Amino acid sequence: MCVGEGVLPAGPLSGAVAGTVKFTTILRPPETPFLSVSWSFRGVNIITSTSINITDPTYTNRISLDRATGALELRNLVLEDSGQYTVTLIPDRGQQKTELIDTLSVLPVVITEATIRSPAVILIEDRSSANLTCDASGSISTKVWMKDGQALYPSDRISFSTDNRTVFIKPVRSSDHGTYQCEVSNPVSTMTAAYNLTVNCQYFGPHNISIIGPSTAPPGQRVTLQCTADSVPPANFSWMFNGNETWVNNSMYIIERLAAENTGNYTCTARNTVTMRQSSAVLNLRGKKLKGDVSHCIISISKPGDI
Repeated sequence: MCVGEGVLPAGPLSGAVAGTVKFTTILRPPETPFLSVSWSFRGVNIITSTSINITDPTYTNRISLDRATGALELRNLVLEDSGQYTVTLIPDRGQQKTELIDTLSVLPVVITEATIRSPAVILIEDRSSANLTCDASGSISTKVWMKDGQALYPSDRISFSTDNRTVFIKPVRSSDHGTYQCEVSNPVSTMTAAYNLTVNCQYFGPHNISIIGPSTAPPGQRVTLQCTADSVPPANFSWMFNGNETWVNNSMYIIERLAAENTGNYTCTARNTVTMRQSSAVLNLRGKKLKGDVSHCIISISKPGDI
C-alpha cells in the first residue's frame, strides 16, 4: 500500500464542541487483523492497538477504535481537538505501512441563551454582599462584565472567579446600584445578558401602613383587601378579624362572597424581621343594603282588654 492511497475519504472533517466525529476508512477488514493500528495528534500518540489498546490518559473514555478497519471515533469534542490526525496501519504480511493524515475542525456551538442570576436577598449598603453569575448555552470563548455600559474591573471590593463566570461584590455600596451586563461570545456568535442590582441605604420600617379596599359592600360580592407598608426588607403581613387570628399571612385578604358574618374590623399587621418593628391598620367593613331592600319589623297585636 502506498502512503495515503485509498484509505481515508477525501476532505477534512468538522464537528461541534461537545459533539462526536468519526475518522472513517474505506478499507475492507483484512483476512487477518492488522498487526498494529495507531493514531496520533500533533505528533503525540493518542492510541495504539496491538494485542492490547494503549490510550493516552487525556483521551480516556473519549475515543474508540475499530481494529478491523482502523476507524477512530472521538467524543466530547473541545476546540483544542482541531488539527491534523495521523493513522498508521501495519498489515500482518510484509513490512509495508500506510500513514494517512486527516484534518479535524471543531466549531463552537452558537450561543442561544445567556442569563445572569443572583441570590434573592435584600442588599443593604456596607452590610451585604452580592454574587452575580453569568450562564449561557453553547460554546463560550470569552465573558466580559460591564456595569451601566462600562467595563467592570476588579477593585478592593470587586473580584471575579477564575473562569470570569461570577462577580463577587463585598460589601455592596450605593454606587454598586445599577444594571450589570455579561457579554458572552465565541467565534460564531455573541449574546448579552443584563441584571438590575438594587442596593438599599439602610433598614427601615414598617411605615405608612394602610389597607386598600372598600369599607362597605353589598352581600354576595367578592371583596379584596390589600395591605401595604414601606419597609426594607419587605414586611411580613398577618390579618385578624374582630380580634381573632385568621391565619392569612400575606398582603391580601379575600372574601369570596360577603355575608353578614364577614362584616366587622379587619386588622392588618406589618412586621419587619430585621428592625423587629411592627405596625397595624384597621378597616371596618360593613354590609351595604341593596336597592329595594324592605326593612322588617315585629308587630305585637294586643287582644281587647289587654293592658
